[in-house]
Amino acid sequence: MGNILSLYFRRKKRNMKIAWKKAKASKNCYLFILPYALLFTVFFILPICMSLVLSFTYYNVLEPAEFIGITNYKNLILADDVFLTAVKNTFVLAGIIGPVGYIASFLFAWLINELPRYLKAIAIVCFYAPSISGAAFTIWQMIFSNDAYGWVNSLIQEFGMDPVLWLSNPEYMLTVVVIVSLWMSLGSGFLAFVAGLQGVDRAQYEAAYVDGVKNRWQELWYITLPSMKPMLLFGAINSITAAFNVADVPELLCGFPSTDYAVHTVVSHLKDYGSLRFEMGYASAVATILFLAMLFCNKLVQALLRRVGN
Repeated sequence: MGNILSLYFRRKKRNMKIAWKKAKASKNCYLFILPYALLFTVFFILPICMSLVLSFTYYNVLEPAEFIGITNYKNLILADDVFLTAVKNTFVLAGIIGPVGYIASFLFAWLINELPRYLKAIAIVCFYAPSISGAAFTIWQMIFSNDAYGWVNSLIQEFGMDPVLWLSNPEYMLTVVVIVSLWMSLGSGFLAFVAGLQGVDRAQYEAAYVDGVKNRWQELWYITLPSMKPMLLFGAINSITAAFNVADVPELLCGFPSTDYAVHTVVSHLKDYGSLRFEMGYASAVATILFLAMLFCNKLVQALLRRVGN
């Protein structure tokens, strides 16, 4: 056992020396990325570490933080029914918006990539522009308005049905939020996939058909997807982030808090305790759980993407 540990540490020390030599040889490259590394550390790494530390404290901003151990986590899981509702809603939204939005973004990008050059540029702008438009929520509110003048209610009244409280009735609110969030999630992943598809070497397709590829689906699986794995990963990270960070859509459409917390999400719960109640320790515990869930899903997606093309 001692020999095995000794061998392990010797290899570890040797690998560290090799890595240090490579770093010294590439010191100019590290100088170029230093500004970004500093910004990333200050605005991303440090806040995550601070949130993790504060999650074990009671901290209301006005008084010094008081260490309370895992009390915040126990209260979240055992005593906070609203948080459990938020977790359920978040995973329902993430389970639908993440995979469906990811696949839909890729399929739309794949189809648009086959269009002629100028028609492709117009289609990309038309497809992406609505997802970043500030008027989008106003349009969706008009579509699902609770009164008789809402577009959907006007339509169903033509068939003799009564108007529906789409944005107030817990029976329908989650469905509406899923539809709007799914539509809003297509933009950024779509652009990443378009960029990835345009970077695939066309010569690979010709070689693939010589080697026995018979149709477009085999071309997609064995050539296109393996060639754009970095973009697939980038799109997956965007989809996971968007799916777990759904909060603005429910709040703007259904209000805050929503009726019976029907569309209350983990991010909404985080905003409630962090921005309104100023219970920063409790809010940090919520943020830590959300971060761990996103990290787990990210690792799972990376493992699945490694199988693409195999």
